[in-house]
Amino acid sequence: MSSESWPPPLKEWVARCLGQMTDANRAEAQAELRESIANAFAEKTLWTTDWAGVQLKSLMPKAPPVLNSLKRKMNDAPPMSKKAKKAAAQKRNDANLDFGDQAALNRRAERFQREHDIERQKSMRGQASLQANHQNAHLFNRISRSDSPSAFGTNADDPEADPNVLDWDKYTIVGTNQELFKDYLRLTSEPKPETIRPYSVLQQTLIELKKRWKEKVSYNWICNQFKSLRQDLTVQRIKNEFTVQVYEIHARMALESSDMVEYNQCQATLKNLYDLGIPGKHEEFTAYRILMLLHGRNKSELNLYVGTLTPRQKRDPAVQHALRVQRAISMGNYHALFEMYLNAPNMGAYIMDYFIDRERTRALMTMTKAYRTITVCFIQNELGFETVSDTLKFVETHGSAFFTNPNAPDRDKTVECKSAAPQLAQVYEEKYRKVGIKGAI
Repeated sequence: MSSESWPPPLKEWVARCLGQMTDANRAEAQAELRESIANAFAEKTLWTTDWAGVQLKSLMPKAPPVLNSLKRKMNDAPPMSKKAKKAAAQKRNDANLDFGDQAALNRRAERFQREHDIERQKSMRGQASLQANHQNAHLFNRISRSDSPSAFGTNADDPEADPNVLDWDKYTIVGTNQELFKDYLRLTSEPKPETIRPYSVLQQTLIELKKRWKEKVSYNWICNQFKSLRQDLTVQRIKNEFTVQVYEIHARMALESSDMVEYNQCQATLKNLYDLGIPGKHEEFTAYRILMLLHGRNKSELNLYVGTLTPRQKRDPAVQHALRVQRAISMGNYHALFEMYLNAPNMGAYIMDYFIDRERTRALMTMTKAYRTITVCFIQNELGFETVSDTLKFVETHGSAFFTNPNAPDRDKTVECKSAAPQLAQVYEEKYRKVGIKGAI
């Protein structure tokens, strides 16, 4: 859990808590601070918690031990005369007044600090999120190092610092390059700010890339630009809603262009970003992931993944569609399967394209066992082909072109099932028994 993935209100709250710590309460406050953040991360409420209203118990004002010391003195003191008791009573009243004044001052200071923090938070919201990321990139390091006197950087004298572990905060940079478009080059050395585009430029780059995609530019060029954009986000350790949007858009473009290598890389990164609690089209890509697992025929992982779905995800139409596809395949209900293929939401059909011929072959194997003859028109309607020519091409390439009337029109040609069945089984073993997924992670 890195600090750059925190929402700005959390970073401001952490900075405020660090500023309120003293040598007396530092250890206890840091432990409570880490526990609060860890609990919010585990419950996926980093982005929904009202951090401005969260108060650490260890940082709340504590009453001075005046009364306890007075009580001990009273118990240890010898019997007093009436005059001495009267003087002691007056002294206790004065102490109580002092304590009341001190408590009032503490409350007033706390109220002033809270009002000041609210005003500061309002002013900070208008600043660019990149500046917030840059200013708070090292906060988590300070929490983790209780002996460090500095909020930023690595203290060379810190006894807990491990020289064998890289301090990634030290290598976090903010780019200065103002070019909208930049070719992707694999990094072979430490990145330099003059070659990296800052957050504001990257936002404009995404807008321009979407315009170019609508203008039907080459996918190879678009993909190169998106990989460069993703690289600039990575080296600057930017993980927020904009990052999610970049990966989601690139994943859809990759699907549309049949680039499963880039799609799988985007899907893997999106899973990590969603797990951090960053908002996005989580349900849409959950459905895609189910369909990809169906393509890979990874039943154990698919069952585990479906078991982790939340009620909200299960209510989403795209996720429900993917789960129905899973049920149809497991039950051999090819009639329902191909109806769902023709009516897949979002871009689900692009993923189903990768395993639909395999399922068509299985369905045709079942049909040739149940019928003596079947027409090409019947096969087209049952297996979800768009045209007769597509249907005939599939039959021929899958060793099933045993027609009882080869000279008839294509639509009326009839397949002789007894001869086609063994050929279909052989083709299935050769083509579809093993699944190769490009770019799978």
